[in-house]
Amino acid sequence: MKGNFEAKLEVNNVSIDLSPFPEQFIARTVAGAVSSLREAGNIESLELYLKQGDVTVIVNGNELDVTYFPNEIIASTVVGMVSSLKGIDKMDNVNISVKVT
Repeated sequence: MKGNFEAKLEVNNVSIDLSPFPEQFIARTVAGAVSSLREAGNIESLELYLKQGDVTVIVNGNELDVTYFPNEIIASTVVGMVSSLKGIDKMDNVNISVKVT
């Protein structure tokens, strides 16, 4: 994936500061997973919301249909990445915003 990536992370509605490596890792991993969805197209911005195992993905302002299998893979990946960050214990909801410039 080409371009510069910016990511913002919220866990349980609290903004989490990210150093450069986790920011890039999260941004590129989420963008890569979402880019494999049929309707994703050219990603300029994306919002990913995870609540109780349900994933909502919005790409360039359009909500994408996420079927069971992609939902499970994306949810598991996000939980794995975010749970390994310092200070993250319980995750009721996770919001990830990614911009590609």
